Amino acid sequence: MVNGPTQKARSLQARIVSGSYVLLLGSGLAAAINFAYNISVARFLGPTSFGHATAVYTLLTLISAVTLSFQIVPAKVVAQQSTPEAKSAVYRDFHRGAWICGIVVALLLFLFSRGIANYLKLPSPVLVQLIAVGAAFYVPLGARRGYIQGAYGFRVLATNLILEGMIRLGGSLLMMIFGLGVRGVIGANAAAIAGAYFAAAPKLAPAVPSHLRFSQAVRESLQAMVFFAGQVIINNCDIVLVKHFFTPTLAGLYAAVAMVGRVIFALSSAVVNSMFPLVAGTKDEERKDLRVIATSLLLVLTIGCTLALGLRLAPAAVWTTFFGSGFGIAGKYDLPYLLSLYAVTTIIYTLSVVMITYEMSYKIANTSWVQLAFSGVVIAGICRFHSSLREVILVQLVLMVGLLIFVALPFLITSLTDSRDMQVIGAGQPIRAIWRVSEDEVIAEFLRSEFANPAFSSYQESMRGIVTKPNLDDPIENAKRRALLFIRHLALWKELPEGTEWYEVELKETDLARIRVFPRAQWLNLARGNFSITEVAERMRIRQSIEESPFLSKIKNIGERLQQEDDHLGSVLLIGVNDTDPLTILDGNHRMVAAMLATPRRVEKLRFLCGLSPKMKECCWYNTNLLTLSRYGRNVLKHALRDPEAELARLLQSPG
Repeated sequence: MVNGPTQKARSLQARIVSGSYVLLLGSGLAAAINFAYNISVARFLGPTSFGHATAVYTLLTLISAVTLSFQIVPAKVVAQQSTPEAKSAVYRDFHRGAWICGIVVALLLFLFSRGIANYLKLPSPVLVQLIAVGAAFYVPLGARRGYIQGAYGFRVLATNLILEGMIRLGGSLLMMIFGLGVRGVIGANAAAIAGAYFAAAPKLAPAVPSHLRFSQAVRESLQAMVFFAGQVIINNCDIVLVKHFFTPTLAGLYAAVAMVGRVIFALSSAVVNSMFPLVAGTKDEERKDLRVIATSLLLVLTIGCTLALGLRLAPAAVWTTFFGSGFGIAGKYDLPYLLSLYAVTTIIYTLSVVMITYEMSYKIANTSWVQLAFSGVVIAGICRFHSSLREVILVQLVLMVGLLIFVALPFLITSLTDSRDMQVIGAGQPIRAIWRVSEDEVIAEFLRSEFANPAFSSYQESMRGIVTKPNLDDPIENAKRRALLFIRHLALWKELPEGTEWYEVELKETDLARIRVFPRAQWLNLARGNFSITEVAERMRIRQSIEESPFLSKIKNIGERLQQEDDHLGSVLLIGVNDTDPLTILDGNHRMVAAMLATPRRVEKLRFLCGLSPKMKECCWYNTNLLTLSRYGRNVLKHALRDPEAELARLLQSPG
């Protein structure tokens, strides 16, 4: 389990990448072992018996809706607990419930084994009864893996997945060598699950009373059941239906095609399994960073597209070599095309899964019901259109595109309208306004604090006088300062709403909780989603004690000047909707943080100019979301042809 200062210092997306890397290695090795298992079983048993074995194993996969529910809910709740004792108490509750469900599932499989065998055209109901034994262990195995996942034990989880695959492969080979055929393979699968269960026994803290509320457990479990019911049906109903509608030989060929989709989904699940507990155990403001979900989506897309391209380029003879001469019909059905088409379908579906699980990690996600509805439509679609294996896959591809659109739209709308950096701060006492100031004075103050920037190097000698000692009553001087500021900050200033009213305000130490830094450059990494000036200053204080950098040195130098000099180092510009809502620093991040690191009371000696407008939420500097950023992009294009330096040159040459 990763903990301590190292974990806190790393960004959420970095931890997701790190956890995904560990699970990806483990899942990749487990997928390779399962691939070897499928090839071995296919070569030994042939298409017909391989189809039987795959269909029976698919029953276990369908049951995984229950298993994965008992994995994901403990993973989320365990990650949200702050002490080892609380984590262990939550796990014990879920583990007891998992055993009860596992036994019930096993009894149901025994009871209906003959009817299931007849529907799937299996040679004997004993195959279903054997997998029922594995199902009894499969559900509590999910609870144990959920505890490991929620405690961020990604290496242990990866090792357990590999162990299950090794027992399955070794046991199946041994059973087939002894001539036990399909029954031996299914028995080895049941033994692999039991072995993985005992190997995953966690080391728990001493027992304490659990504070898990029954209503919370029910809501979380219902959400997980709905989600995994839809996921399992979408991932496996096609194999069951093809086994029913097609000949055993074609069903075996389709099982080989679907195996590739399972490999892609298993590898992509490594990203999901690392993202889920990390996001669940993270503060709200950090997970609102869109880079978190973008990182997970990009990882899944990269994995899937790489495999899909490789499958399309591989000749059909490769698969005949792998699976044996019994799969010689692969060339007739253009197997590389079917494999790549199935891979693309899986990739599109996995993108939807990432979005749904991202929302599930911190709230009850209604998109789980959308997925469940689509799973029913997939069954109906395959039942209606199954004239060929290609048509079965195309039906799923079209429906998975539809699911992605339905899942992505609400997420996109939320991203367009919700601020990524707006902290929820209760309304306090109004900030005291001293007097109104003109926009010309604000520009003069802004320019004075920025004038040392290299962007103004050509003007630092000729225009120093009107910058350091401005005559605000001279309209020509005001026009020159405006044009000079716009050389560097045209896009920034033009984003402010027209009619913004400016005031000089008095800021007390008690007002600091409503101030946010301007989200740009190094401040984005430092803030990690929480732009409160008090939080940023505290993180800066910690960083100063453990590292040195030009950025930190600049803050330190400003702090020393603030302590030594009586005159201010330029005004701090604030923007907001009104005098009671949160305010964002438009210019002066460094000065504010430097003053707070010296002493919060030093802030009171700074000069503050505050721009207020009821339309300020339309400004991306105050309310950052995709909608305001797109508005900013349009404004940048609108002013792209404007040349502030040419305007300044005309003003300097004009006598009046």
